[in-house]
Amino acid sequence: MSPISNREIHLASRPVGMPTAANFELVETHLPDPAPGQMLVRNRYMSVDPYMRGRMVDRKSYVPPFQIGEVLTGGAVGQVVRSNRGPLAEGTYVLSMNGWREYFLSDGDGLTPVDPGLAPLSSYLGVMGMPGLTAYVGLLDIAKPKAGDAVFVSGAAGAVGSVVCQIAKLKGCQVIGSAGSDAKVDWLLNRAGVDAAFNYKAMPVSAGLARFARGGIDVYFDNVGGDHLEAALSALNNFGRVAVCGMISQYNAIAPTPAPRNLALVIGKRLTLQGFIVSDHYDRLGDFHRDMSQWIAGGQVKWEETVYEGIENAPAAFLGLFSGENLGKMVVKC
Repeated sequence: MSPISNREIHLASRPVGMPTAANFELVETHLPDPAPGQMLVRNRYMSVDPYMRGRMVDRKSYVPPFQIGEVLTGGAVGQVVRSNRGPLAEGTYVLSMNGWREYFLSDGDGLTPVDPGLAPLSSYLGVMGMPGLTAYVGLLDIAKPKAGDAVFVSGAAGAVGSVVCQIAKLKGCQVIGSAGSDAKVDWLLNRAGVDAAFNYKAMPVSAGLARFARGGIDVYFDNVGGDHLEAALSALNNFGRVAVCGMISQYNAIAPTPAPRNLALVIGKRLTLQGFIVSDHYDRLGDFHRDMSQWIAGGQVKWEETVYEGIENAPAAFLGLFSGENLGKMVVKC
């Protein structure tokens, strides 16, 4: 057979501040037929996530940095379209970390078969995938909410935050969310079923919490950092808990950002702040898949996706994360 034409996105240069389209390059490559024991996988959907911004910086972290001139990586769900005595049959759908490309060759290492009959394919990159697991362990294992707790979620209409809000409601909590548009606030109130939500671009976070959490908050699930974290520290009750998932407001900063000016409240209020990385919690996958599939089937958890079409538009989808274009999970249909 003739070589497979494949398009992929490379890192052209390291961003300084907010990334731009110039930091990415669309490259056409050609893949040979699968060697014995290999399979050719055609990606159907790929994920773009805020954490990828950190990998564009050449520094030591919990994952290696992307390299200039090389294809980027990230979550993707695809289908085995050719198999040369590979471990999976043609037609099998698989989850991988081989995103930002249309095709790839694999011997099966790092591939997880998924069932398109259980959930839509793209949901394995969102509510049934890494963002869903992040919400599940971050809330239940890190923040440990109790029935009746007041839970504040920043970035509440995003891939992680929207799931956190709904799990917290299932656990009997009062839930307040912040989001960056009136449309997202409407979705939180009328689809996700939160108790209160506000547009932080129209109302300062401190004012929003003063209005909607008059008794204070017991849990803060942090996806934003910055002014959100500072306001939450002031609003937290004694022995409150903070699950620090992300700080998207600081990812493109070109100078060191100041710590919250009220960080000393951690002492007197006896607060617990804990950061976490979802990859440390894969032992919870079984529980997560069991619970989430039941919640989805029962209509107790709803989700949204923002879909870009075409691998060439993956950089635009990624950049859209930082301007708040996404409602729910941002994915690219390859």
